[in-house]
Amino acid sequence: MSTTETKPRTGARVHVQKLGTSLSNMVMPNIGAFIAWGLITALFIKAGWLTGLFAGLRDPGGWVAKIGGWGDFADGGIVAPMITYLLPILIGSTGGRMVYSTRGAVVGAIATMGVIAGSDVPMFLGAMIMGPLGAWVMKKIDAIWDGKIRPGFEMLVDNFSAGIVGLIMAAFGFFGIGPIVSAFSRGAGHVVDFLVDHDLLPLTSIFIEPAKVLFLNNAINHGVLTPLGTTQALATGKSVLFLLEANPGPGLGILLAYMAFGRGAARASAPGAAIIHFFGGIHEIYFPYVLMKPKLIAATILGGMTGIFINVLFGSGLRAPAAPGSIIAVYAQTATGSFLGVTLSVFGAAAVSFAVASLLLKTDKSDDEGDLVAATASMEALKGKKSSVSAALVGSAGRGPITKIVFACDAGMGSSAMGASVLRKKIQSAGFTDVTVTNQAISNLTDDYGLVVTHQDLTDRARQKTPSATHVSVENFMNAPQYDEIVDLLGSVNGAGAGTSAAEEPTAEEPAHDVLTVESIVLAGAATTRDGAISEAGRLLVACGAVEPSYVHAMHEREASVSTYMGNGLAIPHGTNEAKDSIRRTGISFVRYAEPIDWNGKPAEFVVGIAGAGKDHMALLTKIAGVFLNSEQVARLRDATSAEEIRAVLGNTAG
Repeated sequence: MSTTETKPRTGARVHVQKLGTSLSNMVMPNIGAFIAWGLITALFIKAGWLTGLFAGLRDPGGWVAKIGGWGDFADGGIVAPMITYLLPILIGSTGGRMVYSTRGAVVGAIATMGVIAGSDVPMFLGAMIMGPLGAWVMKKIDAIWDGKIRPGFEMLVDNFSAGIVGLIMAAFGFFGIGPIVSAFSRGAGHVVDFLVDHDLLPLTSIFIEPAKVLFLNNAINHGVLTPLGTTQALATGKSVLFLLEANPGPGLGILLAYMAFGRGAARASAPGAAIIHFFGGIHEIYFPYVLMKPKLIAATILGGMTGIFINVLFGSGLRAPAAPGSIIAVYAQTATGSFLGVTLSVFGAAAVSFAVASLLLKTDKSDDEGDLVAATASMEALKGKKSSVSAALVGSAGRGPITKIVFACDAGMGSSAMGASVLRKKIQSAGFTDVTVTNQAISNLTDDYGLVVTHQDLTDRARQKTPSATHVSVENFMNAPQYDEIVDLLGSVNGAGAGTSAAEEPTAEEPAHDVLTVESIVLAGAATTRDGAISEAGRLLVACGAVEPSYVHAMHEREASVSTYMGNGLAIPHGTNEAKDSIRRTGISFVRYAEPIDWNGKPAEFVVGIAGAGKDHMALLTKIAGVFLNSEQVARLRDATSAEEIRAVLGNTAG
């Protein structure tokens, strides 16, 4: 099997995402300092909580007066220096350390000091530029004389070179970057003022909410909103900008809607995800739920707009960034007099998001519940790395190596055997030879499998039998995209593909020519409907003596519960698990249709009827799966002019 290399992700979104990640990596380690600044501001400025609490008391010279003195200390002694110097220097130093370790941190801090002195606004953006830039310049200059310094002079050269580079970069920040960033900040501030004055600020949710799901939020939040919000908070004591992205309401509404109107794995995992999102502040936990049903982005947008509108209406805001976006962090940074507005904004956003998402989920006409595994994989692909939090959604967090995989269906014969054979080949090709892949009837499942694959309509039943397993739902058995995701999951859980025992392969217990006879092959089927095709394939099984007539009725019962359409133009109708007593021996029938049969909206050109008494039909099913994954082989089946040619195409196992 040939392998296809995954091309590196390119495009504007990826570059913006990488920028946002870099900005986040500079800000997030220093969030504690932002929180400290916010708490000092909230508690001790003259309009703060403590100073306001004791403002009406009279105790000249006593301890109340000393508490009042904190207001003067905070207003003039610590709040302004922290936001002007400490926070930007911490960011610049962190950015420098990311590029060039300790030397980069030192030079980045010096360069940041220059841009601070050259501006008239808190220089967060400047720090995000000068910190990494100063470290990068230092790294390049060190490379010039690396290994060329005479012994004994290394420390002298290192110290003086860092000082000289720091001096140059500080001057560059003062005269070059500082004025530019100041102008940008003022321009962005004017844009925000315009939006607020014209009641347009809620419209920013049209951009922010989709950006969150695409992991572009860090570039917006840490690159624009946090610097502007901090400047605004310094002047007014609070800023609504801190809540544009951090409001947990829209995501909470999505998860509540899934709890009420979702299905399958999404509904089962939504309560835990809601707790992680709302109280833990990890917003990425709800992104897969939106990716499952992309139309739900409308719910997050409308929820976000509602939250912003309420905050603007009440004039509420936070004193400092709320990171992570937990309701606890939000309340910790809520400004005095803003608690009502902030509370209404969070729960109002959640209510609107819930109402819209509920309507969309309840009126959703699609049959599938949405694939949480695939959506989580999509989220991780957008993010560019695995998510330990989202792993909880698909049951793989904290799980040991997966060594047993079962593909389960109602009867444990056709669809599960076909899907297991395809998945087995992919897993073996990836090098996971210590992972066994079997197929089984759901009624016979035991809770000792690491991963269970089922048709999406059977997942809930399978989960009841194997609650401790990771469950994956599929619709197209032949080439389901989830198979590649399972291989990726094995790579993350088991490590590199390696092993000692081979994955279980089906073996034939009786000759294949007794399983698929020439008499059981029809080149031009007469049926025009799905039910007619099932009956036609069933009658061939009866005619060859493989089953009793009652088995045909069981084939229709099986189809009524779960579709047997495999994908790639193939359907494999077979009886229910209860109908195995009607099977006399293993048999397979093959019917080709010139005009594809409408199989629940999917075109079925080939119908293979199956009656499996044991495992003796598994080898041929494996061959059939391989044939229908090969477009050239499918073309040979389509062009065959005799039953013998059909048997020959099916892996030469029938003769």
